[in-house]
Amino acid sequence: MARQLDEQMVGRFPVGKRLRVLDVGMGRGTQALRLARAGHQVTGVERDATMIAAARDALAGQPEGIRERMRILESDGRDTGVHFLPGSFDVVLCHGVLMYVEEPDPLLAGLARMLAPGGLLSLLVRNGDSLALRPGLYGDWAGALAAFDNTEYTDRLGLHVRADRLATLTAKLAGIGAPLHTWYGVRVFTDTASDGTAPPDDLETMLAAEERAGRTDPYRGIAGLLHLCGVRG
Repeated sequence: MARQLDEQMVGRFPVGKRLRVLDVGMGRGTQALRLARAGHQVTGVERDATMIAAARDALAGQPEGIRERMRILESDGRDTGVHFLPGSFDVVLCHGVLMYVEEPDPLLAGLARMLAPGGLLSLLVRNGDSLALRPGLYGDWAGALAAFDNTEYTDRLGLHVRADRLATLTAKLAGIGAPLHTWYGVRVFTDTASDGTAPPDDLETMLAAEERAGRTDPYRGIAGLLHLCGVRG
């Protein structure tokens, strides 16, 4: 996903431009810190205290210049309008968040308002069009049948969450003024891997296969996750 995001940023903004990035639901700050290292000015928003502590610990070990480029804000992602003016950011990330939001429309609209004209909105969501695949591969036939007509599922932590369908999100992005520019699949071949699985010896080959599948039909359509990139008009 990081490679996909970099591809979109390089293709949209002048080389060397320091971008204003907002990462909503930044978690441990993996993407936020990576972009700060690349020279961008990054604001991470997170409400989970454990995640914030982990992000701050990671940031504390960085050189001063990187620490100065990254700001961490403890807040709910739906409150961006309280903290920032519309159009304040060139890039807005919201990765792995929508599945935990029962009513995502207000959040999406708020994210779009944060974008400057021509700005990039990057979403990572659970693919509602592939929910039957994982239980089917595990031989859970009843679960697979139920998943065809459902966008709710139980994640690996046992939480009852929701998925999004590509067609639905495409319409929503158009409605909030950040129409879909391109999309990728994420975890096409590796979505059934257990958490904590050690990386294979041929990790780079695996990543190359995933990256190729994530941009190639019909493979990307069955990915466990979708990476959608919208552009503010």
